[in-house]
Amino acid sequence: MGGGSWGTAFARLLAGLDHDVTLASRDPEQVRAINETGRNPRYLTQARLAGVVASTIDDAPIAAADLAVVAVPSSAFGAVVAALPGDCPVLSLTKGLDPATGARLSTLVRDRPVAVLSGPNMAEEVLGGLPGAAVVASADATLALELQEAINSSVFRVYVNDDVTGVELCAAAKNVIALSAGGVDGLGLGDNAKAALVTRGLAEMARLGEACGASSDTFSGLAGMGDLIVTCWHPSGRNRRAGELIARGATADEAIAQIGQVVEGLTTAPVLRELSRRLGIELPITEGVCSVLGGLPLTALLEGLMGRRPTAE
Repeated sequence: MGGGSWGTAFARLLAGLDHDVTLASRDPEQVRAINETGRNPRYLTQARLAGVVASTIDDAPIAAADLAVVAVPSSAFGAVVAALPGDCPVLSLTKGLDPATGARLSTLVRDRPVAVLSGPNMAEEVLGGLPGAAVVASADATLALELQEAINSSVFRVYVNDDVTGVELCAAAKNVIALSAGGVDGLGLGDNAKAALVTRGLAEMARLGEACGASSDTFSGLAGMGDLIVTCWHPSGRNRRAGELIARGATADEAIAQIGQVVEGLTTAPVLRELSRRLGIELPITEGVCSVLGGLPLTALLEGLMGRRPTAE
């Protein structure tokens, strides 16, 4: 469910492993075009979707499915999983938190097994068959192993993890750090500054995870450092690109319009800020991103971050 870039790429990945795949979208015109042309008319438009059948969400055979893969924006995730018929497990590909409550998205899945998949997985590279890796996390060890077996291949290596909290927090927080990394690119501050920011961003992510009971190892793994690196450096990374555009004078709305897709970091930043305040921990980069979105000039944020009292690493 979800006909965006990642949903499209993952549907093609599963079809290439001989699974029967229906790509469900809310847009009937998108569904029609995929079935008639074998291509998604809006995202990854050059990719051939061999073996993928498209359907509207209302008509998709979800009740008879072995697995429901959810790749919708975080703002829609809760409503989508609440309306699922049947009782098949859910695999979440969405990287964010629930905007309304700040809850991890897997906690919105009721009365059925749930797993999350995350890692350094740029959609166009996965679709192109370039090698990569991901982690599947679930409190249900049997489900995690079944998904590993179903998805793992010679070009897409899958690891398992039982730290669902850590994997989901990594997936959400790395998008906010990527916004700030894009700001560094937009201001032309260089790779020294960007590497320092990303490193301190990883420390910020780990601090959040520790406060929420996550494993520290998760933040040095694929869902943490791996996904953070690719999100902060890949030219087509939506969050990095949005930060770059905002640094060059665009508003958040103008950046979203130019990118043409959901930028999860813009939704997640204020949610993470509120979570950190409730937990009583410092997330200075996240606070800074929120301040910039509220109108603070990036140069003032830079001065504030660089002027913080020196401390031990």
